[in-house]
Amino acid sequence: MRRIDALLSEYGESHQNPTNKKVHWICVPVIFVCVMALIYAIPPVAGVNLLWPVAIAALIYYAFLSVPLAIGFVVVLAVGYAIILALEAIVPLPIWATALILFVLAWLGQFWGHKVEGKKPSFFKDVQFLLIGPAWLLSFLFKRAGLSY
Repeated sequence: MRRIDALLSEYGESHQNPTNKKVHWICVPVIFVCVMALIYAIPPVAGVNLLWPVAIAALIYYAFLSVPLAIGFVVVLAVGYAIILALEAIVPLPIWATALILFVLAWLGQFWGHKVEGKKPSFFKDVQFLLIGPAWLLSFLFKRAGLSY
Protein backbone atom coordinates (compact mmCIF):
# COMPACT_ATOMS: atom_id res chain seq x y z
CA MET A 1 0.00 0.00 0.00
CA ARG A 2 1.29 3.45 -0.89
CA ARG A 3 2.06 5.77 2.03
CA ILE A 4 -0.59 8.31 0.94
CA ASP A 5 -3.25 5.58 0.90
CA ALA A 6 -2.25 4.42 4.39
CA LEU A 7 -2.32 7.98 5.74
CA LEU A 8 -5.68 8.79 4.15
CA SER A 9 -7.12 5.52 5.44
CA GLU A 10 -5.86 6.14 8.96
CA TYR A 11 -7.15 9.73 8.87
CA GLY A 12 -10.51 8.46 7.64
CA GLU A 13 -10.88 6.13 10.63
CA SER A 14 -11.73 9.09 12.87
CA HIS A 15 -13.91 10.75 10.23
CA GLN A 16 -16.78 8.32 9.65
CA ASN A 17 -19.71 10.27 11.08
CA PRO A 18 -21.59 12.21 8.35
CA THR A 19 -21.88 15.32 10.55
CA ASN A 20 -18.17 15.29 11.34
CA LYS A 21 -17.39 14.88 7.63
CA LYS A 22 -19.56 17.91 6.78
CA VAL A 23 -17.87 19.94 9.51
CA HIS A 24 -14.48 19.00 8.05
CA TRP A 25 -15.53 20.07 4.54
CA ILE A 26 -16.10 23.55 5.97
CA CYS A 27 -13.49 23.83 8.71
CA VAL A 28 -10.42 22.21 7.12
CA PRO A 29 -10.34 24.65 4.16
CA VAL A 30 -10.96 27.58 6.53
CA ILE A 31 -8.11 26.47 8.80
CA PHE A 32 -5.81 25.92 5.81
CA VAL A 33 -6.45 29.41 4.44
CA CYS A 34 -6.13 30.91 7.93
CA VAL A 35 -2.73 29.29 8.41
CA MET A 36 -1.71 30.66 5.02
CA ALA A 37 -2.97 34.11 6.05
CA LEU A 38 -1.19 34.04 9.41
CA ILE A 39 2.09 33.15 7.72
CA TYR A 40 1.43 35.76 5.01
CA ALA A 41 0.96 38.39 7.75
CA ILE A 42 4.48 37.84 9.13
CA PRO A 43 6.73 40.68 7.95
CA PRO A 44 8.90 39.62 4.98
CA VAL A 45 12.40 38.34 5.65
CA ALA A 46 15.01 39.64 3.19
CA GLY A 47 12.14 40.85 1.00
CA VAL A 48 10.50 37.41 0.83
CA ASN A 49 7.06 36.75 2.23
CA LEU A 50 7.41 33.61 4.37
CA LEU A 51 4.23 32.16 2.92
CA TRP A 52 6.08 31.09 -0.21
CA PRO A 53 8.95 29.09 1.36
CA VAL A 54 6.45 27.40 3.69
CA ALA A 55 4.11 26.66 0.77
CA ILE A 56 7.00 25.18 -1.21
CA ALA A 57 7.98 22.99 1.74
CA ALA A 58 4.38 21.75 2.06
CA LEU A 59 4.23 21.07 -1.68
CA ILE A 60 7.44 19.04 -1.46
CA TYR A 61 5.89 16.98 1.37
CA TYR A 62 2.74 16.40 -0.72
CA ALA A 63 4.84 15.56 -3.81
CA PHE A 64 6.60 12.80 -1.85
CA LEU A 65 3.18 11.40 -0.98
CA SER A 66 1.44 11.96 -4.33
CA VAL A 67 2.47 14.11 -7.29
CA PRO A 68 -1.14 14.52 -8.51
CA LEU A 69 -2.25 15.71 -5.06
CA ALA A 70 0.70 18.13 -4.97
CA ILE A 71 -0.43 19.55 -8.32
CA GLY A 72 -3.95 19.86 -6.88
CA PHE A 73 -2.48 21.77 -3.96
CA VAL A 74 -1.02 24.33 -6.32
CA VAL A 75 -4.65 25.16 -7.17
CA VAL A 76 -5.58 25.13 -3.47
CA LEU A 77 -2.72 27.52 -2.69
CA ALA A 78 -3.73 29.86 -5.53
CA VAL A 79 -7.34 29.93 -4.35
CA GLY A 80 -6.20 30.42 -0.74
CA TYR A 81 -3.98 33.31 -1.76
CA ALA A 82 -6.86 34.92 -3.71
CA ILE A 83 -9.06 34.59 -0.61
CA ILE A 84 -6.37 36.25 1.53
CA LEU A 85 -6.13 39.19 -0.88
CA ALA A 86 -9.93 39.49 -0.98
CA LEU A 87 -10.17 39.44 2.82
CA GLU A 88 -7.47 42.10 3.04
CA ALA A 89 -9.46 44.27 0.65
CA ILE A 90 -12.89 43.94 2.26
CA VAL A 91 -12.40 43.27 5.99
CA PRO A 92 -11.39 46.32 8.04
CA LEU A 93 -9.28 44.24 10.44
CA PRO A 94 -5.65 43.36 9.75
CA ILE A 95 -5.40 40.03 7.93
CA TRP A 96 -3.75 38.36 10.93
CA ALA A 97 -6.71 39.31 13.16
CA THR A 98 -9.29 38.12 10.64
CA ALA A 99 -7.38 34.86 10.17
CA LEU A 100 -6.97 34.32 13.91
CA ILE A 101 -10.70 34.78 14.58
CA LEU A 102 -11.68 32.41 11.77
CA PHE A 103 -8.96 29.94 12.81
CA VAL A 104 -10.30 29.71 16.36
CA LEU A 105 -13.91 29.39 15.17
CA ALA A 106 -12.98 26.66 12.68
CA TRP A 107 -11.07 24.69 15.32
CA LEU A 108 -14.05 24.95 17.65
CA GLY A 109 -16.09 23.47 14.81
CA GLN A 110 -13.53 20.69 14.31
CA PHE A 111 -13.52 19.74 17.98
CA TRP A 112 -17.33 19.76 18.03
CA GLY A 113 -17.33 17.49 14.97
CA HIS A 114 -14.99 15.08 16.72
CA LYS A 115 -17.18 15.17 19.82
CA VAL A 116 -20.10 14.12 17.60
CA GLU A 117 -17.84 11.46 16.04
CA GLY A 118 -16.74 10.22 19.45
CA LYS A 119 -13.09 10.04 18.37
CA LYS A 120 -10.11 12.32 18.95
CA PRO A 121 -8.64 14.30 16.05
CA SER A 122 -5.94 12.33 14.20
CA PHE A 123 -3.23 14.92 14.83
CA PHE A 124 -3.27 14.01 18.54
CA LYS A 125 -1.68 10.73 17.42
CA ASP A 126 0.65 12.21 14.79
CA VAL A 127 1.13 15.89 13.95
CA GLN A 128 1.58 15.17 10.23
CA PHE A 129 -2.19 14.60 10.10
CA LEU A 130 -2.55 18.38 10.18
CA LEU A 131 -1.30 18.23 6.58
CA ILE A 132 -3.26 15.09 5.73
CA GLY A 133 -6.66 16.68 6.43
CA PRO A 134 -6.54 18.86 3.31
CA ALA A 135 -5.20 15.92 1.27
CA TRP A 136 -8.08 13.78 2.52
CA LEU A 137 -10.60 16.30 1.17
CA LEU A 138 -8.69 16.73 -2.07
CA SER A 139 -8.62 12.94 -2.55
CA PHE A 140 -12.43 12.94 -2.56
CA LEU A 141 -12.46 15.64 -5.23
CA PHE A 142 -10.00 13.62 -7.31
CA LYS A 143 -12.16 10.49 -6.99
CA ARG A 144 -15.28 12.40 -7.92
CA ALA A 145 -13.54 13.79 -11.03
CA GLY A 146 -12.36 10.30 -11.94
CA LEU A 147 -8.70 11.21 -11.39
CA SER A 148 -6.19 8.98 -9.68
CA TYR A 149 -3.91 10.38 -7.03
